[in-house]
Amino acid sequence: MREDIFKGLKDNISRQKKILGEILTSYNYYSKGNAGEKEVLTIHINSLKEALGKTNEVLPKTLEKVFLIKGLKKEEIVPQKSVKGKVSETNITGEKGKVSTKLSEQNKEMPAKSSSKRKKGFLESLGIISSIREFKPTKMEKETLKRLKKEREKESENLKIKQKKPKANPYVTLANKMFSDTARKLLGDKTFETLERDLIKANMRYTAQSYISVAILSTILSIFVGGIIGLFFLFFNVQSTLPIISKVTEPIGTRILKVFWLFIVVPVGTFLVMMMYPSWEKSSAGNKIDEEIPFASIHMSAISGSMIDPSKIFEIMISTGEYPYMQKEFTQLINEINIYGYDLVSALRNGAFNSPSKKLSELYTGLATTINSGGDLPEFFEKRAQSLLFEHSLENEKRTKAAETFMDIYISVVIAAPMILMILLMMMKISGLGISLSTSMISLIMVLAVTMVNIIFLTFLQLKK
Repeated sequence: MREDIFKGLKDNISRQKKILGEILTSYNYYSKGNAGEKEVLTIHINSLKEALGKTNEVLPKTLEKVFLIKGLKKEEIVPQKSVKGKVSETNITGEKGKVSTKLSEQNKEMPAKSSSKRKKGFLESLGIISSIREFKPTKMEKETLKRLKKEREKESENLKIKQKKPKANPYVTLANKMFSDTARKLLGDKTFETLERDLIKANMRYTAQSYISVAILSTILSIFVGGIIGLFFLFFNVQSTLPIISKVTEPIGTRILKVFWLFIVVPVGTFLVMMMYPSWEKSSAGNKIDEEIPFASIHMSAISGSMIDPSKIFEIMISTGEYPYMQKEFTQLINEINIYGYDLVSALRNGAFNSPSKKLSELYTGLATTINSGGDLPEFFEKRAQSLLFEHSLENEKRTKAAETFMDIYISVVIAAPMILMILLMMMKISGLGISLSTSMISLIMVLAVTMVNIIFLTFLQLKK
């Protein structure tokens, strides 16, 4: 019986430790969760506290049953030998040499029970099992804790990915070794001032010197590519009939006059594309920011209403992850404050100067002016959000009208025009007037024409977007 008491006492204490550990874990999740998660965790923590109180109430009752020293009753006294070896007779009943066996007889009369059943009955008598049942979390709480655990694991994995040092691009390294001095000299020219500004605004991970070095190396490689293409067309011809590739039969001088432009167009085109690419990337980034800024300004207006530090507004916007393109600009702004030591107004002015979006630049400038003049930030964000939403609705309407126009052009050019052209070619073949082409050649021309028109149309739409 005493062993069962100590076992129950040990289980009670271990249960309290588990409950306290669960409460501590829930509090850690509570500080990082959103409003809905906090509500669920509050209910869970209260149930844990209640279970802890009930388990603790049982502990004093259990301790009362534990006696390290227990005195014997008079009828249970056993005859003992005195120091001199004589027997002392202290039995109250007057019967010598007999020992009371009351406890042993009671133990014999107890029904034999398995250790597990006795343990269960003892815990139920103390109320521990009922407390444990009340401690079990609900299904909703289990799902919430499981989701929080997955989010923590995902955050730790993302942190490990961020901590990995990016490796240097071998192509860029080679270009810097070969042409860094030439690129440094070219940067002094006014022609490349715009390129440097575009690289900064487009958030491209290149310095102006490295990018010009890469452009020079790519142009040199394109000379070899253009030479290979030019040599191919110098000796071979590509035609629509079989065999598709055939040898050139015309004089070499005439052929050189026809294909010499390939040796010039390929490298010149490569260099122009490399020089214009930062500008295209800047325009693309600006358009994506313009799509996000109306809704981000509404979010910022709601946050500013809590009267927190203005710099914290951008940190909260970064933590949401809902505005991936504006997040890059906000991260640069926070880095200028925390790493470079700028004040918020100076960081906003630098951000306005380097932003690829005109709307974001105006937002930064207006915010810096409002902070300097001590204006009302919630009102500023609210007014700016209204104007940005109005402009966004107008731009959406323009896009809708333009899409309708492009649809009409596409139907007329890609669907109606090829059908009319095919009918004309078939009539010319039947009548024998003009160009007479075979049926397979007409089909091939139609397929190629439709394919090229679709490619041009999709490219135009992508650039327009």
